[in-house]
Amino acid sequence: MKNIHKYIALTVLVTLSVSCKDEKQEMAHQKVAQFTMYVDSISRVATDETTKNWESIQARYEKVKMEAQDAMNQLENKMDMETLIDKADSKYEEYKAAVLLKRDAMLRENFRNSFFTENVGEDMKFEWVNKDNIADVYLHFIGTIEQNKDSYTREDWDEIKLIYEALDTRKNTVEKEGLSSKDNIKIAGLKIKFATLYQINRATAKSKENTEAKE
Repeated sequence: MKNIHKYIALTVLVTLSVSCKDEKQEMAHQKVAQFTMYVDSISRVATDETTKNWESIQARYEKVKMEAQDAMNQLENKMDMETLIDKADSKYEEYKAAVLLKRDAMLRENFRNSFFTENVGEDMKFEWVNKDNIADVYLHFIGTIEQNKDSYTREDWDEIKLIYEALDTRKNTVEKEGLSSKDNIKIAGLKIKFATLYQINRATAKSKENTEAKE
């Protein structure tokens, strides 16, 4: 009789153990599937759209991935699960790189456009600038810089310098189209003002960043 009771008890323990393993296996499959489906769904969206709320997408990704890994780690044999997670992770990182590249381009474009009343464009050819409006363009450009000079980082000043040089290239073309002496003199004064603003404030921004880095 005792042997029968021991057999029954052992059978129950084995059944519970198998049941527990099955539950863990099912949970791991479910969480890993949720993770891979999330990555698949995100990677189908155009990068123009995901750049708008990338932080929330990244936060959701990290949460779903962590849940998948935690469930997987409960298994004794998890090689297949790890392969699925690694594959989805690689796919996500490739997509993430494209999104961040796109977002950087958009931020750079918005930054450039903030100095003008027209879109600058990636090529910065300033084709909308002509002999009649170029003096006002310089005035608006440098006035915007002067107004916001304390907020620019060293990298911002480097970008501003590139914009300035591109505008100067356009000026060389406009001069040949009949730029008036009055506007030419006005622009010359603004160029001197820009040089002063750039030299002083870029140095200040660099010094500030160095101090913050040491702290």
